[in-house]
Amino acid sequence: MDNNQIKSGYAAIIGRPNVGKSTLMNRLVGQKIAITSNKPQTTRNRILTIFTNERGQIVFLDTPGINQAKNKLGEYMLGAALNTIRDADVILWLVEPSNFIGRGEQFILSELKKTNLPVILAMNKVDSVDKEKIPEFIDTYRKEYEFAEIVPVSAKTGDNVDVLLEQIFKYLPYGPMFYDEDTLTDQPVKQIAAETIREKALYCLDEEIPHGIAVVIEKFHDRTRTVKREDGSVYKEPISDIEATIICEKESHKGIIIGKQGTMLKRIGSLARKDIEKLTENKVNLKLWVKVRKEWRDSDSQLRNFGYDDRK
Repeated sequence: MDNNQIKSGYAAIIGRPNVGKSTLMNRLVGQKIAITSNKPQTTRNRILTIFTNERGQIVFLDTPGINQAKNKLGEYMLGAALNTIRDADVILWLVEPSNFIGRGEQFILSELKKTNLPVILAMNKVDSVDKEKIPEFIDTYRKEYEFAEIVPVSAKTGDNVDVLLEQIFKYLPYGPMFYDEDTLTDQPVKQIAAETIREKALYCLDEEIPHGIAVVIEKFHDRTRTVKREDGSVYKEPISDIEATIICEKESHKGIIIGKQGTMLKRIGSLARKDIEKLTENKVNLKLWVKVRKEWRDSDSQLRNFGYDDRK
């Protein structure tokens, strides 16, 4: 591609918890990279994904939900989100359709007013409301800020996502691509595997426990095993041996995560294994353990050990 003809740059996806940022990013790049759930604050780190087509390349930066910090993990997540704004060429602010702008949205507005970057307002979940009310909801936000563009979308159904991509390209500079056109993310497979296990725990467990868990990959080893076909011939089958520890804050939580006779842990592991096999295109041998680390979300050293390091 001619660098004078293509556009490339960084688009930061920001918003309150649970507005669908990770779902939208997965939809935009066409593959599941970031974990999703219906529980807030699912995303804890900044996640980078890449969309490439004939127009150029958009590097998406998915961020933790912007929310009041209640512990050091919350402070880390808030910092990760706000710092991403400074690294972007264009900001994609995701909101839910409403004619009420709450305290959290007002805080984001105050941060946006400190930048000179183009801001695209993406009003998500429009499939869940009366379409006749969408102009009213858009007008509520239009009165608060001079947005470069406002695009109603549905990350769930894909409605208007192509329009959103076009609008993002509109505000990117011309220049060379940052990544090979086949690259979808800079996340190592080991990190995605850990997040996949955490996603399945979010799905299987109750409200309070997921906020107090982390996942650490202790071992990730690729090997091959000899498999015999029905006709007697043999072939080498790739397999990934993964050992991971789910960290929780209380002994009572440990019992719930393991479940009666290990049923809950087996369920989490089974669901995670299937997704990791799709990711690696290998058979996966997954072993899970559970350990208690009291108040790890307020420990600087433990946060660093579990991958939440603002010095990166």
